[in-house]
Formats: sequence, structure tokens, C-alpha cells
Amino acid sequence: MGIPVFILAGLLVHCVFLVSIFEIYFSSPLVHGMAPQQTPLPPPAQRLVLFVADGLRADTLYELNSNGTPRAPYLRSILENKGSWGISHTRVPTESRPGHVALIAGFYEDVSAVAKGWKENPVEFDSVFNESKYTWSWGSPDILPMFAKGATGDHVYTFCYTAESEDFGAQDAAKLDTWVFDHVKSFFNYSRSNQTLFSALHEDKVVLFLHLLGIDTNGHAHRPNSREYKENIKKVDEGIKETVSMIENFYGNDGKTAFILTSDHGMTDWGSHGAGHPSETLTPLIVWGAGVNYPQKVTSQFFEDNFLKEWKLEDLKRLDVNQADIAPLMASLIGVPFPLNSVGTLPLEYLNNSAHFKAESIFTNAVQILEQFKVKMSQKKETTLSFLFTPFKPLSDSEQINFLKKTRLYIQQQRYDEAVSLCKTLINLALEGLSYYHTYDRLFLGLSIAMGFVGWTTYVILVIIKTHTNLTKTVQTNDKESTVLFYGFAFVGMIIAFFLLIQTCPWTYYIYCLLPVPVWYAVVRELPVIQDLATNLSSLRIGQSIGFLLVSALGIEILVFSFFYRSTLTIGLLVFAGWPVITQLWIQAKRTALIWTLLCVLLAIFPLMPVVGREPNISLVIAAGLLTLLISCFSLGSLCKSENKYRDNEDLKIHFYQVLSIAVSTYIVSSTHYSLENKQGLPVLNQIISWMTLVSSLVLPLLSPTFLFQRLLSVLLSLMSTYLLLSTGYEALFPLVLSGLMFVWINMEQEALQHYGLSRKQKLIITRERRRWVRPEPRQSPERT
Repeated sequence: MGIPVFILAGLLVHCVFLVSIFEIYFSSPLVHGMAPQQTPLPPPAQRLVLFVADGLRADTLYELNSNGTPRAPYLRSILENKGSWGISHTRVPTESRPGHVALIAGFYEDVSAVAKGWKENPVEFDSVFNESKYTWSWGSPDILPMFAKGATGDHVYTFCYTAESEDFGAQDAAKLDTWVFDHVKSFFNYSRSNQTLFSALHEDKVVLFLHLLGIDTNGHAHRPNSREYKENIKKVDEGIKETVSMIENFYGNDGKTAFILTSDHGMTDWGSHGAGHPSETLTPLIVWGAGVNYPQKVTSQFFEDNFLKEWKLEDLKRLDVNQADIAPLMASLIGVPFPLNSVGTLPLEYLNNSAHFKAESIFTNAVQILEQFKVKMSQKKETTLSFLFTPFKPLSDSEQINFLKKTRLYIQQQRYDEAVSLCKTLINLALEGLSYYHTYDRLFLGLSIAMGFVGWTTYVILVIIKTHTNLTKTVQTNDKESTVLFYGFAFVGMIIAFFLLIQTCPWTYYIYCLLPVPVWYAVVRELPVIQDLATNLSSLRIGQSIGFLLVSALGIEILVFSFFYRSTLTIGLLVFAGWPVITQLWIQAKRTALIWTLLCVLLAIFPLMPVVGREPNISLVIAAGLLTLLISCFSLGSLCKSENKYRDNEDLKIHFYQVLSIAVSTYIVSSTHYSLENKQGLPVLNQIISWMTLVSSLVLPLLSPTFLFQRLLSVLLSLMSTYLLLSTGYEALFPLVLSGLMFVWINMEQEALQHYGLSRKQKLIITRERRRWVRPEPRQSPERT
């Protein structure tokens, strides 16, 4: 296999491996074709008002100020006197779109939506808004349109501000929430003079959705512990108070309105979200109004966290839910069908209604999830050979019928507690069954990908050994054996393809399952290389072989542990720092060995530093920029003094431009920090220069001199010009130390080759006319090595 073909095959194989991750682990869990399920009894509320304070952390809302006063006085009075409260537990990824989908549609978003920025609908889904008679919503253009787009009919209305208003670096973002509250007031005032709108607002099954983005925006810009973030919470509290009062007055205090306040996700102390830290996954939930339980006094309650004591809420019952449980709660309160794709369990403790209503509601919830299970099972059964199909035994057809009959009988006999308990068991089993069928092919596909990955890795190792070592000898290929081998693997591929065809598998399954066939065919063709390698390895001393394997295993374990404990990288780097001393390399290259040890120790400090959560230290970023500038100016001076015949003015121009780019990036960092600190937003000129720097950093290294060290230096400067713009602290120094160590590594490799007598020093000289390996004269310096 030629080098171009080999590279192309490698790219293709790795693309398949990458795509397979989403196919196997992150495919959409949704199914379609279920019948809508609705509680048969009349609902307690005619309308629902949903407040979603984007990016609001539970602890920041519930905790008291330093002087003992509540941070949100109105909401605090609600949970103490009028409603029920708790924590809504979100799931990763803690982003706005998947959070809102869980709240309003009742299922957890599949990761395939990230390809569309969590904004568009990669799959169609049902929601509480879609099931409502009318929904009016106000807020961000990133969130509201996706629920209107997925709705059937023209009954979901959105009112959005412009996308340009969502500027994280501009003045106080609480204006976004003020915009929402003001427009809601204007909307209700206008309805009094519009009879059609007035009548629609007085229908039942109405939803009003207020998306409040200011808290999230201020959290990103100023962090959750900032004055801006906390003052935004106070403004939201005041806005909710005014809005609730206005709505109740509009409806004549008829007691038919239910209110819910929650959040899509939390936020870390450093102003980010997306991962699974408790500050990101714990969000507040306060529910009050029609059909909602009043506060329940308790003498004691236990939770793994210690928040109750901190929040001074030990005597009020805390009712925690999963985020997807809020969708069936909303559906139950206003009497709309449960969203078809919802996997939430109705939190009955929030309902203030009869035991009969609760039993009927949870039964409807169980049937709705069971319908999804039945459709999922049917789909998988249709695409699997009957003798290979393994059903989910806890929910066989007979068990399903038994559950439903028994529950209905309990309800008729007014044994509501037993009916509720049975429904919860059925819901748990149905959810387990959904997961079972959703991951039904995961083992099969995973083994196929694993076989392909192991085969490709083996083939690459064999190619490297064959072309870059003298461990094997050239063996003449037997054409007859090659032909038999080819037809044998082709026959295996045909059997696999036929097996997939009769099961009507998706076309991607063919790629994943057939990929190992050509890969292992290529491996088996290199059988003589494997035999030669085995012969050479068997001639090594056992102790030496075991020692090599142990060192390799230790290195791999350190890398694996570093995913969980970053400090283990420090141990590995300190071991590397002592390598020249252990191998006696320091005797023949003391200066290089000393620099190597120093840079290893410096690099070992970085894994011990905090990942995030610190205050920005722009001084360190500027210092890194100035240090890079100093190094690049020194290199530019050396290049100007050089009498190398390969140097020309174009090289100097490119190097000078990169030096200038470093200087500009350093200034942009300082300028941007000053502008954001003074709430002046991000200057347009800074944005333009930053994008130009990013683009030029990808191109300039390709135009730099092709001598090894000059090319590597050009890559470093291009990297640093962009990296500085993305840094906020000590991390700006990391590429400098790492690149310095890599430069020294090249020299250390040459010293090691000389020390062990494996080869004489070689010099790589690459000109614009030709590329070739040439052996240096014995006294030539190691420049450009």
C-alpha cells in the first residue's frame, strides 16, 4: 500500500470511528406512533404560567444574604406560605436547549442536537406547548422558536428580542428580563381592547411562558457570586411579583392559575455550564397556585447535601424531582395530554387534589410511557430475526396486561395507594425496557468497531515495523495464497452483508460491521512480518522484555489515571526529568540535559494548578505575550544575522508578521479585559483583529521556511498569537514551556542515538527545490536537526 493510499485509508477509518460514537451511544431515543394519553378527570387549573430563570442556581436563590434577609423576598414568601418547593435535578449536558426540552417536552435531549447548536430540531418531538390550546411565550430567540416550530397548528406564539441584545460583555443584562416583563404587561393591556385575544386568554389549557435570560448572561459575564448576578435575581423576583399580581387581577382572582418557577441549568462559580457539577445540575423549583400543595411542615428530613440548614428551610418539606418530571406535572395541572415522548414521572406530592385524581393521573402517566415501550419493542422486533430476538422479560405482553388490569381494578375499588404504587413500578419497568431496546444493538456494534480499531492499530504497527526497522526481512509474496486469502475474506464480508440485509438494518450498520473485514485482511497479509517479529522478540532476554513491558504499562496507567487525577501527570514528568541522569546522558550533553530537566519540572507544575474557578489574571497572559515576543525577537535577530544561503527576504517578512501578530494579540487581551471590566462590551475592532489573527495563524506556518527548527518556531508563534486571545491566566504560559520541552526533546533524541550507538547523527536539510536525508559532516553543529 502506497503512502497516499495509506493516509487516505487512515483518514477514512478514523472518520468511521468518530461517527460511530454518535451512532452507538448518542442516537435519538425518540419513537413515534403513540396515542396521546390524558387524565379523564377535570384538571384543577385552567392556565399555567411558567417562569424559567435561565442559569439560576438553586443555592443562590434559596440562600439568605449575609444580613439574614432573603435574596428573593417574594419567592421566599411563596415557598414558606403558599406553595411547594424543592430542587430539580438536571442532566448533562447542562445547556439551555436540552434543559428546556426536558422541562417542556419531558425527555432528555440526545447529543446529536449539538451539531445544530442546540437550537434547531434534529428530531420532531411533542411538548406541553404543543398539547395546549394556546401558548404565548416571551424571551430569547434561541429558545422560543424551537417549540413553535415543532407544534402542530397555529397556537404557539412567540415574542422575542433581537439576538444582538444577548451581549455577554455589554452593560447589565437584566434589561433582557425587564424586556420580557414589560412586554407581558403590554400584551395583557392590549388584550383588553382585542376581543379575540381576550376570549382566547380566557380559554382553558392555556400556557404563558416567560424565558428570563438575564441571570444566565450576567453569570457568564460577571460570575454567579457577582453583584450583577445577585441583583438580577432580585429584579426577577420583583418582576415575577408584579406579573403574578397583574395576571390574578386580569382573571378576577378566580384561583384557576398555576405558577411554576424553575431553571434550565445552574452555573459554576466561574460562570460556565454544560458539565455535571452540582452547581450546574441543581436548579430551583417553586410551584404554587391552583391544584398545588401548600407548604408542608416537617420535624426532620434527610438529604445527602447540607443545604437545608444553610438555607434555613429545615422545617419545610423539600420535594426533589428530576427535570423531566416537570412536564407531566404541568400537563396534569391544566389537563392536557402528557407529551408523547415524555419519560418524566408525575411528582404527586406537589398536587393538592383528591386521591382519585392522583391515581388516575399517575395511571395515565404509566400508560403513556408504556406506549413508548411497546412502539420501541415493535420496531426492534421487526428488524431482528425471530430466533435472535431477546425480549425484555419483566414486561412481556402478559405482564403488561396484568399490570394494567390490576391497576384499573385498584382504582375502581378505591384502593388508590396500591394503584399509585403499582403505577410507579410499571413506570420504572417501562423506562428500563425503553433503555434496553434503545441500547439493544450497542454490544453488537461496539464489538464490530472494537475489531476494526484493533485491526487498524495492528496494521499500522506492522507497517511501521516493516518500513522503519530492520527487525524483519523482505519475503516474496505467494500469489496463490494471496488469492485464496482474498476470496476467503470476501466470502466472510458477503455473509455479514447478507445477515444485515435480511434484518433490514440501517446502511451505517454495513459500514461498521464490514470495516473489520478489509482491515484484518491487510493484517493477515502481513503474516510474514508477524512471524519475523515474533522470532526477534523471542531472542531477547526475558528480564529485559518484562522490564520494557512493565515500564510501558506504568506509562499507560499514568495516562489513564490522569483523566481522573491530573496530578499523576506531575509524577510522570518528574520521572522524565530524571531520565538524563538515569541513562548517563548528562555526561555527554550537560547543558541540554540541564535544560531538559528544568523544563520538565516547570511543566510538572501545571497539572497541580486549578483547572478553572479562579479569578482572571490578565497580568500573566500579558507576561506570556511579552515573553513570546522576546523569544521571537531574539529568533528574528538570529535569522537576520544568519548567512545561510537558504534564507531570503520572504522568510524575514513572514517571521516579522508573526512577531507583530504576537504584539497585537497581547494588546488585544489587555484592551478587551479593560473594556469588559468597564461594561463597554467587546469592541468591534478587537473582534475583527481576533478573527484575522485566527485565520492568519492557520496559513502563515505553511509559508514559513522549511528548515525544521524555523518551521516549528513558526508553528509556535502562530499558536501563541491565537492562544493568548483565549487565555485568562497561567494557561498562557503552558504552550511556551511545552514547546520548549519539545524543542529540547529533538536534541535529546539525537544525543540518545549517539549514546546508545544506534546511529550517527543525521541532519534533515529541506530546501524549496528538494527534500532529502543527508549525513552531516562529523564537525557540523546540530542546527536544524
